[in-house]
Amino acid sequence: MAKKHSTLKKLEKVIKIDEGKVQEHLSEIVRGTVEETLNHMLDEEANRLCKAKRYERTASRKDYRSGHYKRSLHTKAGEVKLQVPKLRSLTFETAIIERYRRRESSVEEALIEMYLAGASVRRVEDITQALWGTRVSPGTVSSLNKKIYGKIEAWRNRPLKGKYPYIYLDGLYLKRSWGGEVRNIAVLVAIGVDEEGFREVIGVCEGAKEDKDSWRLFLRQLKRRGLKGVQLIISDKCLGLVESMGEFYPEAQWARCIVHFYRNVFTVIPRGWMKEVALMLKAIHAQEDREEALKKSRSVAKKLEKMKFKAAAKIIREGIEETLSYYSFPREHWRQIRTNNPLERILREVRRRIRVVGAFPDGNSALMLVAARLRYIAGTRWGTKKYLNMERLKKSEEILPTAS
Repeated sequence: MAKKHSTLKKLEKVIKIDEGKVQEHLSEIVRGTVEETLNHMLDEEANRLCKAKRYERTASRKDYRSGHYKRSLHTKAGEVKLQVPKLRSLTFETAIIERYRRRESSVEEALIEMYLAGASVRRVEDITQALWGTRVSPGTVSSLNKKIYGKIEAWRNRPLKGKYPYIYLDGLYLKRSWGGEVRNIAVLVAIGVDEEGFREVIGVCEGAKEDKDSWRLFLRQLKRRGLKGVQLIISDKCLGLVESMGEFYPEAQWARCIVHFYRNVFTVIPRGWMKEVALMLKAIHAQEDREEALKKSRSVAKKLEKMKFKAAAKIIREGIEETLSYYSFPREHWRQIRTNNPLERILREVRRRIRVVGAFPDGNSALMLVAARLRYIAGTRWGTKKYLNMERLKKSEEILPTAS
């Protein structure tokens, strides 16, 4: 046995197999076979259309061949060269070509999805080079993107079914090229938590800016598409947003995001005191109920006045009640509904993609990319994992306002 093992070791030193060349050879054999098979099938289809084989004399013949043209197709086996028959009078329509057109279409859609999901144009070029051995140009990627715009528009304007007790609203600014200048435009976004506790991106809309007219237009669109059952709207104190909410959802409560509220307080606090003031603010929202939170806010305001931070104390006195609406809802939901973090997190993903693009040529392309990115995120675990247990809310609906 030892002698046999020694012999095998010696043979391994003599016989060296280049696995790369073997794989390349096998791939070439497969590619050649695919190419030969497809060309044979094209010839057979031409015979069927002509009702006769090449050079065959028969009374049933319907047409004659008129040469062929070459066409390259990318298959899983690699690029193959097809010789597509041409006929004198009939149109050569083949199931082979149609099948590969469908495949090519799926490849195009894959390119679009890669780009819209966050890959840069350069990254898409690299991916196509690695997968199919062909590098697409930036112009090709841009033209392919337009094909999916229809799907995105259909998704943006889809009817909203069921009820959405919790709604989060926010906007982000994008750079838009306009007459040689770069200007800002706003894209307004809404996500909702439905009756089963799942999150959903329910609205994406372009706005000239985050003003009252833009928010009214956005909320009107949501209402028209069927948004109902709204009990709480969480947002920053955007210009015109609060007034617009009362017009379309008068029975819904509004909660000012506590994170945004803290940031407003920090604008009038010296940097060296921010950590201490942050602990004081968090203590307000750590109370067991609304009354205790208000009581704590008054003591915090007094303490800030003694520390010579009168502007911060004024912000707390005037705005603290706007941040306490979440106390009217189940305790188990407080952490998720007292901030706008659920929406802020996915907007960070959108901003990451925007940084790759830079300035957009027009508002529609900016809107499409934001919507496409949100649509992509909604289809991931973000939208398929239950976010809240809504049983507690259902049990407490008797004492909550009935939302329209």
